[in-house]
Amino acid sequence: MSLFGYKNEEEFKEKCGYEIEGSWFPRVTRIVSIKSKPALHYFYASINSYAEGERIKELSADEGTRIHEAAQDILVGKKPTIAKDIAPAIKAFREFIADRSIEVEPNSIERRVVNYKEKFAGTIDVLALINGRLGVMDIKTSKAIYRDYNLQAAAYMATLMEEIKDLETKWILRIDQHRVCQKCGAVLREKGGRKKISNGWPNDYRFRNCVHEWGPVEGKVELKEFPFWEMDYEGFLGAKKLWEWENQDWLKKIGYL
Repeated sequence: MSLFGYKNEEEFKEKCGYEIEGSWFPRVTRIVSIKSKPALHYFYASINSYAEGERIKELSADEGTRIHEAAQDILVGKKPTIAKDIAPAIKAFREFIADRSIEVEPNSIERRVVNYKEKFAGTIDVLALINGRLGVMDIKTSKAIYRDYNLQAAAYMATLMEEIKDLETKWILRIDQHRVCQKCGAVLREKGGRKKISNGWPNDYRFRNCVHEWGPVEGKVELKEFPFWEMDYEGFLGAKKLWEWENQDWLKKIGYL
């Protein structure tokens, strides 16, 4: 196989995994990246150039990171300074958790976990107790909750099950923001400097012919539980085998295989 993509072994190890107690482990997020993402392909097809796509992704990632970090701080009782551009999302998040029983230990935020049996590692967003049930909570700032997210969360569940006996479930917490047309209900989402209009009923004449009147930016928060993680974990292990096949030359060079 080609070794294209990395300058040397050290760069491969840094970008694809963690060095832990003298051993190297591939990271969960890098492993699941091997899966095809049709929505991402559609995104690149809809813009002018690859460079533009990378710029949008970089700006989107920055916004997502700031929302992500602010949410984690709020969950453990901190009072972070919130930038104006993400304030609607954080306002909605504060209101969302005010009505729910969510408990988080500060030392569970961004906790590194290692699966020595299957040889991978990752970093969980939050270990949360929600309505009396303990589980892994993954925070996303995407347009929707995608099925792919379950692969990552299931890998963390499988890793922590032996250590935490009362671990029961996993959740995906989505925090986003958008504007809604006051006339037809269409949604305008701006991320990374790119504006995208969508509607649940694209063939509805009201949407197709509407001269949109956009309301203020408002936050959107969604919490979804996925208690049946075993099959997702099998999917993750399958992705790991494919990722190892794709990168076998590098993995042999660094002594992982």
